[in-house]
Amino acid sequence: MQVEALALQEVKLVTPKIFRDERGFFSETYNRKALTAAGIDRIFVQDNQSLSRAKGVLRGLHFQIAPHSQGKLVRVTRGAIFDVAVDIRRGSPSFGRHVSAILSAENWAQLWVPEGFAHGFCTLEPDTEVIYKVTDFYALECERGLAWDDPDLGIGWPLSGSQPILSDKDRQHPRLRDLPAHFAYQAC
Repeated sequence: MQVEALALQEVKLVTPKIFRDERGFFSETYNRKALTAAGIDRIFVQDNQSLSRAKGVLRGLHFQIAPHSQGKLVRVTRGAIFDVAVDIRRGSPSFGRHVSAILSAENWAQLWVPEGFAHGFCTLEPDTEVIYKVTDFYALECERGLAWDDPDLGIGWPLSGSQPILSDKDRQHPRLRDLPAHFAYQAC
């Protein structure tokens, strides 16, 4: 398993080994020991899966606040996504900055998004399936979001000039400047 830090050091690209032959493939997609050795020492309590039928479905930017904040390990089993993590920890040197990665069934990469980061993705292909592990259970009262199109974030969503397909909820999220300080940065 290869683990590399992105421009925001806490967000990591995780690429499990995949063994292919004429029958198909085998991959160990999660290994707690390997992730702990790479600095991702979390216990996952729930797996979530989504299917987006169309290209251009945008989900996010989502996060949960304390006492049920979540870290996420995101992967794609069919199709491809443009995956984004935004630092929303007040006082962080990278507050308001984002990183992105292409995750696909082909490249087999995963994205680790720790607590204190908003997460979202846009589908690049129709019939895209995303599976992600989370470090705390879903809690409606702790669910929050950040505006996907906040100009202060400057996210270059790959929409080719078209409008994304959004849920009503994702159209309502506040901009970063209007977001309460749900997370505080703590230097190591």
